[in-house]
Amino acid sequence: MATSMYKIFEDNQYSLENAKNRSKTWFDQQALLIRRKRYTPTKVLRDDSDTLSRRMLIGRMYMFLYNPKTKEELPYYDMFPLIFPFKVESDGFYGINLHYLPYFMRIRLLDRMMTFSTNRKMDETTRLKLTWELLNGSTKFAAVKPCVKHYLKSNVKSLYKNIPSKDWVTALMLPVEQFRKAPPTTIWSESRKIGRF
Repeated sequence: MATSMYKIFEDNQYSLENAKNRSKTWFDQQALLIRRKRYTPTKVLRDDSDTLSRRMLIGRMYMFLYNPKTKEELPYYDMFPLIFPFKVESDGFYGINLHYLPYFMRIRLLDRMMTFSTNRKMDETTRLKLTWELLNGSTKFAAVKPCVKHYLKSNVKSLYKNIPSKDWVTALMLPVEQFRKAPPTTIWSESRKIGRF
């Protein structure tokens, strides 16, 4: 007698708790592989030099080296921002530096910001149509507040590395933030208070 579809399903299913544990194990393995590669800002900027540029476009993701002009007055800062620029000015630009969020919140915020994507293809045509008015006007984007930073062009110390949209999630998970004057855990805790998440 043929095995019923229900029997096959029952024999192969697993609980949500098992699924969660398998997912966490897979994620931990990926994080370990990334750590073993010892990603540093220099290595990231050196890889795929054809993605380096002297200028950036709104709604794309970039990494670059930065030395803040007012670092003595800042409680902490990131010397290797990972940003989505959203406003250009004559002396610099404003961007959302996702390093100011813990890893899980980076993914959640990107997912929400995809509401403003030009498309879901995740190719060279994909970018985010961001403005501060859009982001600031909704509690859905409260996590953006601690991430908004003003960068002076004169203090950018490298070319801009454009992260292709297909690699946005990977870039969010790279442990390459270069915080000074405070550890990431302290900064992420402060961000939670500012963004109320």
